[in-house]
Amino acid sequence: MNTTLQTSKIQFSPTDNRRLAQLCGQFNEHLHFIEETLDVQIHHRGNLFHVVGQDQAVKTTRCILEKLYEDTQQQDPLSKEKIYRYLRAAKQGQQPSEKKSRHIHTPRCAIATRSQHQNHYVDNIHQNDINFSIGPAGTGKTYLAVACAVEALEKENISRILLVRPAVEAGERLGFLPGDMSQKVDPYLRPLYDALYEMMGIDNVAKSIENNIIEIAPLAYMRGRTLSESFIILDEAQNTTKAQMKMFLTRIGFGSKAVITGDLTQIDLVDNEESGLKHVETLLKDIPAIGFSYFTSADVVRHPLVQDIIDAYENQNKDAT
Repeated sequence: MNTTLQTSKIQFSPTDNRRLAQLCGQFNEHLHFIEETLDVQIHHRGNLFHVVGQDQAVKTTRCILEKLYEDTQQQDPLSKEKIYRYLRAAKQGQQPSEKKSRHIHTPRCAIATRSQHQNHYVDNIHQNDINFSIGPAGTGKTYLAVACAVEALEKENISRILLVRPAVEAGERLGFLPGDMSQKVDPYLRPLYDALYEMMGIDNVAKSIENNIIEIAPLAYMRGRTLSESFIILDEAQNTTKAQMKMFLTRIGFGSKAVITGDLTQIDLVDNEESGLKHVETLLKDIPAIGFSYFTSADVVRHPLVQDIIDAYENQNKDAT
């Protein structure tokens, strides 16, 4: 095994103290993050950097540093999240790069996609009336769906937003929670509320709910309704039964869009009942006007440890089979 350390010299030009400070981070935190992840040492003085480590790690570090310095031309601060994405791409044998983002405009902020799979997901939502999004937690499935719904409402492409979830959770039943049905369901819909507050503001959300422009309901309340000119999001759809999924999909009327999100590794149905989301994945996959978007642990946009946790569970499941 070759343990000879390699050294690479990088001199950034033009010399720009603001950009160099961004590259290094406060107290060199960005450089330390790269050192720890790739097992290299980075020494620098001014715009001259020396990288020491194994041959491939040194090449990867050089590539990442050059790309990051290029990115510092922008006025936006260089985030640790971006550095992590570049490091993750390098570990997967890909060149570090910023994918061209899709931008979703909401009243309080513009939201940019962060991966190729998110780009495909947003494109699908724009192009199709029914879309399924399947993948692990933390990949932006629900957040982007809410953003697209708020944007569509702002553009007056739809007249209302409906947020729906099946009232099934691990280890607990609604009947044991205090309050009326609305109060029982609210805790399960908190991620949807949080996204709406961020994009519209608390007062606007409260006013929209009061005027029935935004409606939040358990899946059971959808039966018998026809939903026209609406943007409907069914979250946690892995916990629907086949009958519930059929009921939901047949509620959709003219001028409506529906986005169905779920994680097939977190099914909480009892008695080993087949998930409605898993069923439609094979049943509807050949219908051209229905979009399917898939995410993996590589798309996780939460703390880096979330990706490692998801991978560990997936590997355990593979070993078990």
